Amino acid sequence: MDTLLTYGIGGVICFFFLIIYLRSLKKREVRAREAAEKGKLFSEGPKAQHPHIDNNYCIGCATCTSVCPEGDVLAMIAGKAVIVNGHKCIGHGLCADACPVGAITMVMASPSMARDMPQLTPEHETTVPGMFIVGELGGLALIKNAVNQGRDCVDTIAARIKAHPVPPMQGVHDLVIIGAGPAGISASLRAIENKMKYLTIERDEIGGTVAKYPRQKLVMTSPVEFPMYGKFKKMQLSKENLLAFWDMILNRADFNVSTGEKVDDIQKGPDGTFTIITATNQYRSRNVVLALGRAGEPRKLGVKGEDLPKVMYRLIEADHYINKKILVIGGGDSAVEAAMGLASQKGNQVTLSYRSERFSRIKERNAKRIEEFAKSGKVRVIFNSSPVEFKLESVILDVAGTRQELPNDFVWIFAGGTPPTAFLQKVGIGFGSCDVTLETSKAAKQADAERKQLAQAAAAPVG
Repeated sequence: MDTLLTYGIGGVICFFFLIIYLRSLKKREVRAREAAEKGKLFSEGPKAQHPHIDNNYCIGCATCTSVCPEGDVLAMIAGKAVIVNGHKCIGHGLCADACPVGAITMVMASPSMARDMPQLTPEHETTVPGMFIVGELGGLALIKNAVNQGRDCVDTIAARIKAHPVPPMQGVHDLVIIGAGPAGISASLRAIENKMKYLTIERDEIGGTVAKYPRQKLVMTSPVEFPMYGKFKKMQLSKENLLAFWDMILNRADFNVSTGEKVDDIQKGPDGTFTIITATNQYRSRNVVLALGRAGEPRKLGVKGEDLPKVMYRLIEADHYINKKILVIGGGDSAVEAAMGLASQKGNQVTLSYRSERFSRIKERNAKRIEEFAKSGKVRVIFNSSPVEFKLESVILDVAGTRQELPNDFVWIFAGGTPPTAFLQKVGIGFGSCDVTLETSKAAKQADAERKQLAQAAAAPVG
């Protein structure tokens, strides 16, 4: 009798916890479906590299949904992982790394989303043989992706040189790398490892876009294999720490770089070598790697008064501005982070103007923080607004059809950048949509074949 009573009590306890668990699953799925409906507002879907989930192999463990730094990109619906907010995905790839059964592969965006991108082979080669593109310019954000592409691209070039050696020519490099951001630095270090004759050209300062980030901005979110160093395992570090890390490696590696030079043209001669032309020099090379970044020059709005000294496009030192009336324009992460950084300084009155009715493309952590800043009154957020005129001591905004004039000392505009499309077309690089359906199919078939091989090996008799 006591045994039956014990079993009964145990069963009731198990049933109680089972009910709680099932209710939590139901609530989680309701939230996922709500997120999916919200995601449908952004019908363009993923804009770059994103996960492709094979539901034939997904076991519903939900590991992939918990590792994404961007929030609710993935969710569980009907026991399977699905993309619910694809517009937030920027290609971390942590979900694919975390999946225990290999049900996730990373693929590029649909052809319609890639129509303004340069055409590239899987080896990052453009339509001009011997000319490569790595990093953000090729369609992928993230420092990790840029580092990986720069490294792998140079490996491809080194393998070709080894397979088809040619006599050295006076004044001709094996490789010229244009840009010294994450991709360019990675490519340069790999060229050193491969004992190649190379040169890196940078128009600004070493670090590229990272060097222009606001002070103490956190960068990098996943481990990466860095040339001449090995596995870099830190998940997050500040802009300053990353630049110091690069400086340490580059000083150790005898980095061959020419800064303050902007490349104006690249011409390919009949002998197959490239001539890289700057305002002050000409360089020759058998291969060229473009690691330019995608932002290019800051995009201007064409608003009256935009040429005033108080109107700026980059914020480096937020703590240099105190007791000021500030307008920040934009709805991306850069604008939101700048507004919060400036609002955290003594005496600043910060207004954030965004042309849409809501933030739709910012990181989850920024969305939560800016909501807190707005509720506390630290940042005044005005949606459905756009600047009409910048004056010496004020700005005029169009707010849902009504004009408002705000006292103002400084304006920061974060409207993105103008990509170097004209330059790429000038040097002969082809553009157009790249159909990734075939590549996705190949990846899925390869993964399926590997699973079958593992299953056959497990079923084979031992001995």
